[in-house]
Amino acid sequence: MASAYQQQVLQQALEQAVLQEVQNAEAQVDQKLHELNSMNTEEIEEIEAIRRRRIEFLKKSKERKQIGHGEYSEIGGTGNEKEFFDAAKTSDKMVCHFYRNGSPRCEIVDKHLSELAVKHLGTRFVKLNAEKAPFLAERLRIIFLPTICCVIKGKVKDYIVGFDDLGGVDDFKTELLEWRLGMAEVLDYNGNLDGPGSTQQKSKSGFVGGSKIRGRAVIDSDSDDD
Repeated sequence: MASAYQQQVLQQALEQAVLQEVQNAEAQVDQKLHELNSMNTEEIEEIEAIRRRRIEFLKKSKERKQIGHGEYSEIGGTGNEKEFFDAAKTSDKMVCHFYRNGSPRCEIVDKHLSELAVKHLGTRFVKLNAEKAPFLAERLRIIFLPTICCVIKGKVKDYIVGFDDLGGVDDFKTELLEWRLGMAEVLDYNGNLDGPGSTQQKSKSGFVGGSKIRGRAVIDSDSDDD
């Protein structure tokens, strides 16, 4: 058991450590105050503007997270097609993958969109089972799966139908889909406008704008492998 003298020494050491921490903190505050006092009005205003932008960014990020941004999620379902329109109204930019269960190519799209959802927080990324939403699929003239629907401010602006706009191959890179969505202006794309690396295969259609959709029957693109 520690003696009274040992306890006193320990207490003094603890108090000294606390005092040193306080002094260090005060020194840091004094340094910051000195730096602020040496700044001119324009520099202070610039710092305040940066701080306001940061606060606004954090606020928007929180709001977007609450409505599903930052993740790739499923919406809709049997009798709940209204969720698509609600989501389109809530987010200025939305990417919706119309898929079919068991389709290998739809699973490929899932993998790429899951990565892009985390990267592009300004866009909401969702998927919807076309077979469980026949009214919506018919209304949007979805006849070929997978189809990626690009929605901006509540209106469908573009479609990516199958993989033709992605080189016509199954092993396309995520960056190529990111570029294609950027060309549709449904996400903020800062890469090469000629395409990632400018060496990817061009679309069979050459890709200018959206894709033309005909008919009403839903077709699975995996059936075209033969």
